[in-house]
Amino acid sequence: MPKNRNVVEMDSLDRKILEVLRSDGRISMTDLAARVGLSKTPCQVRLKRLIASGVITGFRAVLDSARLGLDHVAFAEVKLSDTREAALEEFNAAVRRIPEVEECHMIAAGFDYLLKVRTADIRKYRAVLGERISSLPHVASTSTFVAMETVKER
Repeated sequence: MPKNRNVVEMDSLDRKILEVLRSDGRISMTDLAARVGLSKTPCQVRLKRLIASGVITGFRAVLDSARLGLDHVAFAEVKLSDTREAALEEFNAAVRRIPEVEECHMIAAGFDYLLKVRTADIRKYRAVLGERISSLPHVASTSTFVAMETVKER
């Protein structure tokens, strides 16, 4: 079976580094090295390699949406009127410019895209849906599902 050229080969220490960073991205290099069982310099080399290879794409702060007044989450199914490559690219570029859309996934289903949209409340969501999402290129229809509670989120 041919190997996937996009997959980066990693050993158990690389995976352990990723596991620790996934739960604590602000850990010091000294503490990271100790947690994975390496000295500081080899740990730094491995971390730099993981970043250079594209396995680690960035570090960011995890925000408390409720404290920011953005705890309304809705999922919007979007069906397009045109699914040729040019239309998909146009939709993709436009949806990336809507800050309230946290995630956008092309889906193999009875609709084309699933969007995760975060706003302050249902009125703000309705405005984003009506004024921004519905007017994206090639949108034929949308359907909304409102999240009542988030059980798990990364």
